[in-house]
Amino acid sequence: QVPLVESGGGSVQVGGSLTLSCSASGSPVREMAWFRQVPGKEREGVAFFYPLDGRTYYADSVKGRFTVSQDNAKNTMSLQMNSLRAEDTAMYYCAASRKFNFDWMSVQEWRFWGQGTQVTVSS
Repeated sequence: QVPLVESGGGSVQVGGSLTLSCSASGSPVREMAWFRQVPGKEREGVAFFYPLDGRTYYADSVKGRFTVSQDNAKNTMSLQMNSLRAEDTAMYYCAASRKFNFDWMSVQEWRFWGQGTQVTVSS
């Protein structure tokens, strides 16, 4: 098991910014990603940092507004969220350790999950 702890969530107005952090303890984690979920909807992939080549991947809905980064030495990952919209309101989850290296946006791809941190964007 790799315990994951998210932090940095909160309430912000439309157009504002927040930075989420995810810390992994125990064994070193190579790959991590951010997901989010709204009640009644499926959990969706938001951002992924591929550490082998430094590439980042984003859901279309957040491209240009969110930036993911990862510090392997510290076993941490961050998500800088700018120009937040009401539709970004969700519980944000950190995921770590891919199973299949097939589709990072699939929930089934990831072994470990954090408890989530709530982000609320209001007008």
